[in-house]
Amino acid sequence: MSATDPNCLFCKIVAGQIPSRKAFEDEHLLAFHDIHPWAPVHVLIIPKLHIATMAEVGEQHAELLGRMAVLAPRLMRELGVTNGFRTVINTGPDGGQEIYHLHMHVMGGPRPWLKG
Repeated sequence: MSATDPNCLFCKIVAGQIPSRKAFEDEHLLAFHDIHPWAPVHVLIIPKLHIATMAEVGEQHAELLGRMAVLAPRLMRELGVTNGFRTVINTGPDGGQEIYHLHMHVMGGPRPWLKG
């Protein structure tokens, strides 16, 4: 596993080669708004380190995943989500992963298509 993959869409976003609407950035993580949101607030949290799938995660990534998990509720609060949110990490073809760079979907806000 390399620090970046020159063919990876999310590595290109991290490098600034592809624009994104950033919600957060530090030396380890980047969070940006999904271009095809499933909810009123839908951000992706990605590590800057290229890890293709959750299946490749090892003990050495524990702190990085912890940072992702801690950032999710912080971002939802900052983005005005007050009634709960969903976190999803798709892994591999059967898990519905489309972009092979580890990423956490964080979605919140009212969803009018749900039955009340």
